[in-house]
Amino acid sequence: MTLELDAGAFERVVVEELDALPDDMVDGLENVVFVVEDRPENGTLDTLGLYDGVALTERGQYGFGELPDRIILFREPLLSISEDLDELKDQIHVTLVHEIAHFYGIDDAELHELGWG
Repeated sequence: MTLELDAGAFERVVVEELDALPDDMVDGLENVVFVVEDRPENGTLDTLGLYDGVALTERGQYGFGELPDRIILFREPLLSISEDLDELKDQIHVTLVHEIAHFYGIDDAELHELGWG
């Protein structure tokens, strides 16, 4: 059985988990917005989150007028793998760390080595 949570309640959990992240992880996030969507465009339940932007390590001329990078969490996939609220919080935490790492230029291979894959 999967956990059910409406969009508003889900977003509140995301904000709580974001607030619980270490300051040194989030202090460097500039021009980044966090977004919750029901599912990825392709409709899959396999994608929990997505970093949509240019990693800090890849930026050249970057400044005013740039659209913000986006870190997207997908509500339905995250709910589909969570049995209860505690598990959902853990999954959101891991997904936030994973996508924030992409902002800092850490790729999937390195994340797997670090245990955040």
